Amino acid sequence: MRDKTMTADEAVSRLRSGMTVGIGGWGSRRKPMALVRALLRSRITDLTVVSYGGPDVGLLAAAGRIRRLVTAFVTLDSVPLEPHFRAARERGAFELTEIDEAMFMWGLHAAANRLPFLPVRAGLGSDVMTVNPGLRTVTSPYEDGETFVAAPALRMDAALVHMNRCDRLGNGQYLGPDPYFDDLFCEAADAAYVSCEQLVGTAELTEGAAHQTLLLARHAVTGVVEAPNGAHFTSCAPDHGRDEAFQRMYATTPWADFSARFLSGDEDTYQSAVRAWHEERE
Repeated sequence: MRDKTMTADEAVSRLRSGMTVGIGGWGSRRKPMALVRALLRSRITDLTVVSYGGPDVGLLAAAGRIRRLVTAFVTLDSVPLEPHFRAARERGAFELTEIDEAMFMWGLHAAANRLPFLPVRAGLGSDVMTVNPGLRTVTSPYEDGETFVAAPALRMDAALVHMNRCDRLGNGQYLGPDPYFDDLFCEAADAAYVSCEQLVGTAELTEGAAHQTLLLARHAVTGVVEAPNGAHFTSCAPDHGRDEAFQRMYATTPWADFSARFLSGDEDTYQSAVRAWHEERE
């Protein structure tokens, strides 16, 4: 059993321009932001990004790293539409494939099970078929003869997700209210890199927590990155909530100004800049 620990920069060094990269979490909740920031420090671009989008998409879109986005939404939760995503979309910076949340989920299931598609009812009778003319329908081969949307597999070259705790082997645990679909992202990708709030021993993953919170199995994980506060400014309950004040500032600050102050150095520099910003407000 191999020690899979690495730094965020080492994980990102394994990615390449033009890849399809999935990003776990949901909106502004438990996003692998330290890995996204490491991606921004690289020269990687021309990405197809697959995400239930939040500030991960906003940052990458504003930086011009996305060629195509596959998503069901891009939100900051308390800010309904991610503003940096919106600005990039309005200037036509990338191609958008917008699908229903359930179609997205079943696309992950299909990829995780190495299927080309899965039949779903979601999308029938809606404009999702109009705005995505490449979508196809299938007819049940059984007596019902029902028509379904063939939700295409969302296969990815790499996935980036964030957990509360991991061990060095790649087993990952969430302690918050929702697993989201991070396990499916990892299983649907050729490689998966997981950041976590804390590295612990394998036995500690089942101490004081329900076994069902063990979301990620080591066979689906390529690398593990210890990144305390690594989901900032999104939430990672119970370790930390969403930094709403910082998020509001991010949402209303021109990209060039935000990038210059908070994204010009490494992760330690970012965390220091965040602390300094909060101190200035006090």
